[in-house]
Amino acid sequence: MTQPQAAPEVDGDTRSAPMLLVADPDDEMVRELAEALEREGVLVTGVSDGAQALLQAGALRPDVVLVSATLPVIGPVDFVRAVRRARAVPVLLGVGDGHAEQAVQGLAAGATACVARPYRVPELLPLVQAAFPGDAGSRGVFTVGNVELDVGAYQVRVSGMPVHLPLREFELLHYLMRNADRTVTREQIMRHVWHAADAMSTNTIAVHVKRLRARLGDDDDRLIQTVRGVGYRLVTPH
Repeated sequence: MTQPQAAPEVDGDTRSAPMLLVADPDDEMVRELAEALEREGVLVTGVSDGAQALLQAGALRPDVVLVSATLPVIGPVDFVRAVRRARAVPVLLGVGDGHAEQAVQGLAAGATACVARPYRVPELLPLVQAAFPGDAGSRGVFTVGNVELDVGAYQVRVSGMPVHLPLREFELLHYLMRNADRTVTREQIMRHVWHAADAMSTNTIAVHVKRLRARLGDDDDRLIQTVRGVGYRLVTPH
């Protein structure tokens, strides 16, 4: 029996949307910010201290990092210095009342700018979007069968009719369409869609695939096929 062909590894970042890493000890604030920004097409990963932030900044390579002036374990100034030694990623410092000293020290250490905390989406969104260079090879319009995905416009059409997809499902469909007729493993999906270096529940992927099939009208799983024990394959109709 022919073995399924795995999708080749793609060098560099293959995201079709900007990613923001938020380091803030206020979990509720981060959650609300993430929900608001993801509605605007921004991928958000949140951590609660500076040590986690340094780890994720290296693993995820976000387009922008937002750190709170109240960041514990590794403080914001030390965090900025450490990041600046490794990468030129924009670092925004979230400051509120009483954080004037942290703002001055953070900017002196290499922070890109200060933003108001509690965070405001209209202030953050343009800064994140401006820092996202995109991937020229991943932008454009993809068509497989009656499904059309326009990366730049963040639009999906099925038989000419617009279909709204949440951001993760849009990213999943984009990745599958870029690798049409190849089998992509669950590990590759974790890495390129969820940008997760660690193993995550395969049920999470299965749930998103199920929802994506439903939105695309793929009731018989002919478009997005499950390759048992390996992953998934988006098939071009003949």
